[in-house]
Amino acid sequence: MFVFRNLLVAVATVVDYVLVIFMFITIARAVLSWVSPDPYNPIVRFIHNVTEPVLIQIRKRIPMMYGGIDFSPIVVILIIIFLRIFVVNSLEGLAQSLG
Repeated sequence: MFVFRNLLVAVATVVDYVLVIFMFITIARAVLSWVSPDPYNPIVRFIHNVTEPVLIQIRKRIPMMYGGIDFSPIVVILIIIFLRIFVVNSLEGLAQSLG
């Protein structure tokens, strides 16, 4: 059980890091939408390519654009916060109960 507990802790940690990184990338995408970045810049293209599949799914399900303001990054950030609290803490709690 010791190995399985460590595996769960490692999975929870990796999921937490991935969610935090994706949250920062989403915040960067929102900040970039306020300025006029060079669309051929590789960093801008990377941020756009990583976040657009998730944002387009939110936009399809919830039309969150009012007055030209896109609220889908806020929804994505709230979902990430929920996942960090629920999934990561659940995995860590499960690992603690095994130990």
